[in-house]
Amino acid sequence: MEQVVVWFDGGCPLCRREIALMRRLDRRGAITFVDVTEDADTCPASRADMLARFHAREGESVLTGAAAFAAMWRAIPVLRPLGLLARSGRVLQVLERLYGVFLRVRPRLQHLARRLERPRASA
Repeated sequence: MEQVVVWFDGGCPLCRREIALMRRLDRRGAITFVDVTEDADTCPASRADMLARFHAREGESVLTGAAAFAAMWRAIPVLRPLGLLARSGRVLQVLERLYGVFLRVRPRLQHLARRLERPRASA
């Protein structure tokens, strides 16, 4: 199986948490994770584009949004069935719509996640 490359926003607390989970699930090391905030040299698009949407490379194809998530899922055995299901045009359309909703609320969720990450002062 070819290596999947996933580019993610290391400055985003939501992204860091999700990628940490994916790294734990990727026991075979089938995915190369690239933090766009630290290593933009390998990015297939501008840094701004890479930070605006999730990107992955599967084989020779660079994918974005829900299709990129599906590529990542296909590389992880426990998530592979979901990734294969997303090859269906209708399923991918639904996932892409959900991803669009997430992108609209992402700034608020990031703000909330950052507040939860801050260490609490001792009383």
